[in-house]
Formats: sequence, structure tokens, C-alpha cells
Amino acid sequence: MEQVDTLAKGQDIPLQRDVDAIAIPFGKTETLPEDSVVSVMQAKGGTVSVAYEGRLFLIEGANFDALGMEPLSRPTLAEDASDEQVEQFVWDQLRTCYDPEIPVDIVELGLVYGCRIERLLSGERIVTIRMTLTAPGCGMGDVIAADARNKILGAPQISQVHVETVFDPPWSREMMSDEAKLELGMF
Repeated sequence: MEQVDTLAKGQDIPLQRDVDAIAIPFGKTETLPEDSVVSVMQAKGGTVSVAYEGRLFLIEGANFDALGMEPLSRPTLAEDASDEQVEQFVWDQLRTCYDPEIPVDIVELGLVYGCRIERLLSGERIVTIRMTLTAPGCGMGDVIAADARNKILGAPQISQVHVETVFDPPWSREMMSDEAKLELGMF
């Protein structure tokens, strides 16, 4: 099976089975039928954005078999991970979350304002992410938040993830890292 990092923009792929995909920018799930041909637009962070019948869709890693690739499994963390390792895990997972229309992760885009991890007496942790969107009306906000939540919940010590979307302060291009600006040709 083909690996996601070998996919090229514009590459056409016939779907191996019916697959639930998220319509961009609306965030609604639709089923794309088996044997339909989709065109790769972006393959980043465990998701693939594809064009189908003039519309954009997001296919998540668990459904990669529909593209003829191995499905992605949830990320994990060692049972005895330290607080520092858990925090690094959370930030690493956030760096695999992408706006399906922008080839830069949400951390480098400056969308993540903060991350707080609280430890319970049981040893489990609750993670609270404070983030924003590039525009308040972005239909993909819930999808991006769910992607972050699902990736972080892969660690057995993390029992809950809350993603709080805020618009104060409002996001601006100045919040992007230099790497993001370079990637987007804004330097």
C-alpha cells in the first residue's frame, strides 16, 4: 500500500471503498462512493485533502485504506510518561493538525494560544487547549478541534481533552512563525 508522504498534489486515486469524508469548508460528513476518482490536494498530518466533482473533502487517517494505503493508528505514549513527556506529546500531536486548506500546522500558524495539563489523583491527565481560527466563520473549526482532541486522546494517561475556541485576541498573520510565513510565501 502506498504511504501518505508519497502522495503528490494533483495525483488521481480511485477509491477502494465507500468512504466518509468531511466537506471543506463546511465541516459536514459525506460519503464518497467506491471507484470514484479523487485528486490529492494536500497530504499533511495524517489527513488527505482531495478534490471530487469540483469540491474539496478531507479524508482522515483511519480511512486511508479507501485510498489504497495503510490506515493510521492513534498515537500512543508510554504508561510511565513524565509530566514533561506528556506535555511534549500534546504539542507534538498539535503539530500534526492542519487546516485542510493551508499546508502549515496549527501551532506554526499561531492558532494555538495555550495548553494546560492538569493531573488527577488517579494519575490521569486532563488537557485544555486554547486556540483560535484564521477567521471566526471558519466552517472547519470544529473539524480541526476534533482532530486535535482525537490525536491527543491516543495517550492512555490523558482521560479528557477540552478544546476551547476563542477569538480574543483575534488571529493575525503576525502570529505565524517564520517557518509558516516562509512556507506560505509571506516572507
